[in-house]
Amino acid sequence: MAKTLLVGIASDVICPWCYIGKRRFERALAMLRGEVELRVSWLPFQLNPDMPPEGMARAEYRRAKFGSVERGRALDARVAQEGAGEGIKFAFDRMQRTPNTMAAHRLIDLAQSQQRGGALVDALFRAYFEAGRDIGAAAVLAEIAAACGVERWPEGANVQRVAELEAGVRDLGISGVPTFIFGRRSGLSGAYPPEQLAAAIRAAAAGSEPESLPIPRLVPDR
Repeated sequence: MAKTLLVGIASDVICPWCYIGKRRFERALAMLRGEVELRVSWLPFQLNPDMPPEGMARAEYRRAKFGSVERGRALDARVAQEGAGEGIKFAFDRMQRTPNTMAAHRLIDLAQSQQRGGALVDALFRAYFEAGRDIGAAAVLAEIAAACGVERWPEGANVQRVAELEAGVRDLGISGVPTFIFGRRSGLSGAYPPEQLAAAIRAAAAGSEPESLPIPRLVPDR
């Protein structure tokens, strides 16, 4: 009988390495089929918690963050190369805005309560990185939610809950994403190859408490 392990994935939907990490995690799951049953919780982590609610022009954001357009393009080229190996077609030329991601994290939290978390996260990644859509815009989020079968939340709902979840993630000392937390005892930070992820999951499943993560109020997606 396969052992159950609860996995937390701290991620932000504007992080390209989180998108790559999700694809590699899915490949690791395929390697573990029949060995370990995973219940996944997507954990909120805002790379830019001080981003204005309306977001900002991506070119302006990249200049402020990386110092020059050229450096930003060089980093994008590396990401695109890594993403191609995972079947991701990054379209950085289509991306006009860098959004505030709090609303997206709220939607992910809601989707998890409806067992749609993984599907919604994937849809948000595709919308932002492959279609260049503004996933901070309410209308865009509503469209993506409907396409994933997620019933929308009332205005203002779960804001406090998501803020508390993110605070719990940061209290663990997590400062970068993606970070994978396996049970209470181990974790990996970074878009590791699937073989390493699978090995870490096997090791955690061999001794970890199956239904416990060190962050309160989690709702596993599956």
